[in-house]
Amino acid sequence: MTTDNPLSYVGSELDLFSQANNWRSYWSSIIYKYLRGSVLEVGAGIGTNTKKLQSSATHWTALEPDPTQCLRIEDWIGKSQITTVQVKTGTLVNLPDDVLYNAILYIDVLEHIADDASEIQSAYAHLSPGGKLIVLSPAHEFLYTPFDKSIGHFRRYNKSNLLKIKPYHATTEFIGYLDSAGLLASLGNKILLKKSMPTMRQIKFWDNLLVPISSKLDRVFNYRLGKSILAVWQKPLNPFRNF
Repeated sequence: MTTDNPLSYVGSELDLFSQANNWRSYWSSIIYKYLRGSVLEVGAGIGTNTKKLQSSATHWTALEPDPTQCLRIEDWIGKSQITTVQVKTGTLVNLPDDVLYNAILYIDVLEHIADDASEIQSAYAHLSPGGKLIVLSPAHEFLYTPFDKSIGHFRRYNKSNLLKIKPYHATTEFIGYLDSAGLLASLGNKILLKKSMPTMRQIKFWDNLLVPISSKLDRVFNYRLGKSILAVWQKPLNPFRNF
């Protein structure tokens, strides 16, 4: 979508990928235990992940810079009569400095942010002691395609460049690659199909066939292979322990 609003999201894939229910259930099963208390979801988009995960938290804040997307989430909140979800239009700079969260999520969002290191440091400042910072992003720069460019991705991540922006005092609870079977499909698309936007048929094939295979293979490979990368960092309970 292209508008005159600089905060409008340029991608058109959100509704398409909202159909990837197996994929969402898979990565959600790994991070669900970290989502307690007050949770901030940065870049909530059209609310697909909000709907999936919000019940795990006491209070959920969906932060989204695009006002049009915010309206879609608010419409769902109104229809569902959910009282624990709040929508805020903007970015981290629009949050008061003293507002803290037990978990902060970046689900397929960090790769859209030019200065990702500064973004992560700002998010870390909004974590309560013991809070979790969770990042799920596309993996491997060699998989970067016209599709990535068309939806505003500045980069894809590997363990090395993701750990470079890890907050200094944070401990790593989990870091690994997900979707090993999907990695092969992505390679095939890059080399053979060279599609700038996946079709619904491709999404369904991947989600219904490959994701269930990945959910088993990833554990066998100890999360060393995959087309997405997941990191979970924890802020120390004692902020002075490393001094």
